[in-house]
Amino acid sequence: MAEPVPAPTPADPAASDRAAGFEITPAFERFAQRNDIYRRSFWDPAIRSPKTERFYRTYREPLAEWRRADGFTQRDYALRNAAWHVSDLFTEARRDQDRREGFSDPYTQQLPPAAERQAFDSPQAAALEIKRIALAFGAGDVGITARDERWVYSAKMSDMSGIERPVDIPASLSQVIVIVMPMDLPLLRTVPSALSGAATGLGYSHDTMTLLALTQYLRNLGYQAIASANDSALAVPLAIKAGLGEYGRLGLLITRRFGPRVRLGKIFTDLPLAHDTPIRFGVKAFCEGCQACVAGCPVKAIPAGPPGPPPAGPSYLRGVIKWTVDAEKCFGYWAPVRPPRG
Repeated sequence: MAEPVPAPTPADPAASDRAAGFEITPAFERFAQRNDIYRRSFWDPAIRSPKTERFYRTYREPLAEWRRADGFTQRDYALRNAAWHVSDLFTEARRDQDRREGFSDPYTQQLPPAAERQAFDSPQAAALEIKRIALAFGAGDVGITARDERWVYSAKMSDMSGIERPVDIPASLSQVIVIVMPMDLPLLRTVPSALSGAATGLGYSHDTMTLLALTQYLRNLGYQAIASANDSALAVPLAIKAGLGEYGRLGLLITRRFGPRVRLGKIFTDLPLAHDTPIRFGVKAFCEGCQACVAGCPVKAIPAGPPGPPPAGPSYLRGVIKWTVDAEKCFGYWAPVRPPRG
């Protein structure tokens, strides 16, 4: 058995930021999860409304009415909700502990790590093995980077109680495995129908299975590992650092193989792993000239100009020069539900 190898030391942050295309200013502030536009819809009267509450209920309850149009039938909504079912089972399993795992809290439904650690010859060998297993478990792509506290939420927030708490992922878990899960393209082409929501739900359900299985594999090898989906940390900057894509004008990670039609997941672990490096394949240059997403956005939420500081408002990351989508316009377009016929 090989001797354990120390974890790689993080690269110089400034050099690493330049490689990733990040422009961080002295005004940078870590982001609090309560200010995410989705979290705000649970507590902020400026965002929360009977329409948004009804919208969320349609994902959990049988519909009393639906639209007489392709993509909005009872069968379409039935498919959408079924696609979310596996993700929902894990998200709702700890409600009695004020946790919504995968969205407000990292997952805890894992067996303990093995008592004896399986060592690898090197961090490079460990990284190759983890990537092989991740792809076998269903990931579309996988990358590895160092934990960066700037992208970890300053605090997480319960959707149910509204209580803020520290992020419960120990600092000793300094390696981050980032998972790319592609979404079904034909279903996504039906946006904004219920069927496109099925693509989202399948992405989350598949992501949940892959994250939990890979996390348990790491634990079975004797290492600490915690799976995280939309909770705990901002996934896009970690994915960029892990070499999985570039940032696009529409505010999403653009991957080389799947474009922006992906869901992201991450695993924090103490297994020493070789890190990937950011990639460039022309996304920023293309987005600087192309305005297709700007023209196509029905509420004009996507900025037409060059990258810049964020707009005013709580739902934006401070101190990063980038394209920033107007979260309130975007959320206000897709969250409200059409009033009942009558």
